[in-house]
Amino acid sequence: MEIKKIAVIGAGVMGADVAFDLASHGYDVILKDIDDDRLDEAREKIRKGFRGYRMVKAELKDSSPEAILNKIHFTGSYEDFLDVDLVIENVPEDWEIKKSVYTEVREVCRPSTFYAVNTSCISITKIANLMPRPELVLGMHFMNPVPMKNLVEVIRGLHTAEETIATMKAFLKTLNKNAVVVMDFPGFVSNRLSHLFMNEAAFLVQDQVASPKDIDKIFKQGYGHDMGPLETADLIGLDTVVNSLRILYESYEDPKFKCCPLLKKMVDAGYCGKKSGRGFYEYT
Repeated sequence: MEIKKIAVIGAGVMGADVAFDLASHGYDVILKDIDDDRLDEAREKIRKGFRGYRMVKAELKDSSPEAILNKIHFTGSYEDFLDVDLVIENVPEDWEIKKSVYTEVREVCRPSTFYAVNTSCISITKIANLMPRPELVLGMHFMNPVPMKNLVEVIRGLHTAEETIATMKAFLKTLNKNAVVVMDFPGFVSNRLSHLFMNEAAFLVQDQVASPKDIDKIFKQGYGHDMGPLETADLIGLDTVVNSLRILYESYEDPKFKCCPLLKKMVDAGYCGKKSGRGFYEYT
């Protein structure tokens, strides 16, 4: 099946970037969120982000922010979901929120619609079990920032059909992204590893072993990473990191996933990273 029309649920940092990336590759996109202010913020984020992405992505050279935004329909309702081929869901890492979204969207979309869960840790199989055709559900974990990363972690749930995997791999190729298929287990591969790095880096700051800047410098200059773990945490959102660590800790009952108290304190203070203007670094 060819994917033509795509709905993205959740207009936060990840949802806005996913919508941008899809539109920049010619897809018609519906970006849905229950918060009108967040939709406005997503529109502005896409407009501002275009300038930076255009400098490093040759395919955007002849495009414009208006051309990208014209491919995206911003909405607070499901009324335009009737004929979408694919839903990419990006709501917060909270089971009750996700359950509510899938319970609603299954009543609107046609039976042949595919569902891609862009989650860090929540079970794909558990979500698929909510749907009338669970074989059409899989995980599609985009890396951050989405327009700059050419790899997507595709998660095969217990019900996911081979045809669904093949269709999504072909779709991702149209975005110039490579799929790595992994099995459904809490945190999958990328987040079981990355959240250990981010959590331990937070402990290093808490214990005053080194500054955030020096910790990240070791990762970038010593290990060759593009970003350090604390820069990554700020980009993802410290609230999202805390929620994901909670899910990992509850899933495995392993103390290695117990969240650093400093992370919780920062979130309680409203220091959620780049999106709030302050995390381990300050943003203007």
